Amino acid sequence: MIDNLSAILSLEVPIVVRLGQRAMKVSDVLAWVPGALIELGKNADEPLELLVNNRQIATGHAVKVSENFGLKVTEVGDLPSTIEAVALEAVAAA
Repeated sequence: MIDNLSAILSLEVPIVVRLGQRAMKVSDVLAWVPGALIELGKNADEPLELLVNNRQIATGHAVKVSENFGLKVTEVGDLPSTIEAVALEAVAAA
C-alpha cells in the first residue's frame, strides 16, 4: 500500500476550476458568435469548484496572480475522497 501511495503522490494530474455550468440546446451552442454571453446561473461571489477526475476536491475564489488568474483555496474535502479522485485520474492516464 505504501508503495502505491508513493507512486500516486509523484504523479501529475490535470486540475480544473469550474466557474459554473448549465445545459443548453445544441442549436443554441451552434449559434454562438464572438461576443456571445453565456449565463451560468451562479452568483459572482459564490466559490469556484476545484475538480480532479471530474470530482470536486476543494473550493475557492478567483484571484489575480501577476497577470494570471489563480484560485485561493478556502475549503478542502476529506483526504480519502481526494486520494480516490487523484488515483482514478492517474489510472485513467496510465
